[in-house]
Amino acid sequence: MRIGVLQTRTGIDPAENAAALVAAIESASAGGADMLFTPEMSGLLDRDRKRAAPNLYAQADDPVLAAVRAAAAKAGLWVQLGSLAVREGDGGRMANRGYVIDDSGAIRAHYDKIHLFDVDLPSGESWRESAAYAGGDRAVVAETPWGRLGLSICYDLRFPLLFQALSNAGAAIIAIPAAFTVPTGRAHWSVLQRARAIESGAFVVAAAQAGVHADERETYGHSMVIDPWGQVLLEMDAEPGLAFCDIDLDQIAAVAARVPVVKHRKAIGPAEIAP
Repeated sequence: MRIGVLQTRTGIDPAENAAALVAAIESASAGGADMLFTPEMSGLLDRDRKRAAPNLYAQADDPVLAAVRAAAAKAGLWVQLGSLAVREGDGGRMANRGYVIDDSGAIRAHYDKIHLFDVDLPSGESWRESAAYAGGDRAVVAETPWGRLGLSICYDLRFPLLFQALSNAGAAIIAIPAAFTVPTGRAHWSVLQRARAIESGAFVVAAAQAGVHADERETYGHSMVIDPWGQVLLEMDAEPGLAFCDIDLDQIAAVAARVPVVKHRKAIGPAEIAP
């Protein structure tokens, strides 16, 4: 399988972002990709909620989603659209929703980010994702011609129980699209990506946002593809771009034969506190 990995510096204009996604789909198809993976918030990245509000839509009306679906159908390419902000959440909040779109442009699956990033960083950055977004409540695996594709988004990376659920459901590839901050990216991005691949016995594809954005946030980049043994097959830098990676899905069985962690996994209850 040939994977296309898109690293973007998504801005505050959805029309420009949609055009960039369409161009990337065309380039990925021309480069022989079977599936293109894009980052979290591929359609709009704007921390100014008042400015962003007119550019937010319900799923049925989202122009970026429509453009990606049409481009996927035209190119005959599967797309894992990392996520969009859509007006589908509970209590008037948004959903941070990722999609699997097939080569006819049909939505095969969607996933709402479960773990929301609420944190105050030593750098002075403060994030309250739950103020604008409602968290999802289910793990999602999509059927594809190359095997099952497990879905996650960014901060989910830190919660291994989600990845256990995906690998228990037979995920051969796990998408971890992201818009990681620079301090947390430098400290934890690579080691956590490799850990999720190793413990899941699956390929990990992490398409990321990169650089200083129009809303003045800075993201880490370093999009990655990692095999089930934990080997880094692809790592990009901090600039936007499209990269390709060929993966051998037979590695999944080969690694499982050597270290059958998924087969040996046990359900464990709460720890006993010894007196």
